[in-house]
Parts: sequence; structure tokens; C-alpha cells
Amino acid sequence: MAEQKAPKTSGTDWSRINAFTEEDVERMARNDTDNPATVEDDWADAVIGLPPLKTPVNAKFDADVVDWFKAQGRGYQARMNAVLRRYMEAHRKAG
Repeated sequence: MAEQKAPKTSGTDWSRINAFTEEDVERMARNDTDNPATVEDDWADAVIGLPPLKTPVNAKFDADVVDWFKAQGRGYQARMNAVLRRYMEAHRKAG
């Protein structure tokens, strides 16, 4: 019979977390130097909307190009798409 292991604990002090008031959370957020508050100008170029629809294609790329993107980890096809999109946008504006 297989030995059952005890579930892992997160180490989070949930009683302390649950005791925070809204004011505590707001104060901690204001003082968080790793996540500074944004200003309206930070959102000036934001785009709201759904991403473009994806169309499946059968394409051939150089093996070293695909290997390089895959080596960056999960989401390599999305990154390849982002590179192609930036190229398209730069040339659409220039043309």
C-alpha cells in the first residue's frame, strides 16, 4: 500500500492576513515601492478591447528560429505572433 504524504502547507499566516482592514491594505499598497501607484499618463496609450481573432495557418520557419523561441519557454507561438505584429504595425504606418 502506498504511503500517503501530509498535504503541504503554504506557510502563510492567514489569521494575520484576515485581520487586515481595508485601511491597512490601502496603506500597504501606497507604501509598496515594488508596485508604485500609476498616474493617468501611464494609461494614455492603453487599448481596451478583445484581442484579434486567431487564424490557424500552416507555416514553415527556419528550425533555429523556432528552437530559439521555444527555448524562451511556454507561449513561444504567442511571442512569434507578437514579433510579426510589431513588424506589421511598423511597416503599415511607414507605408
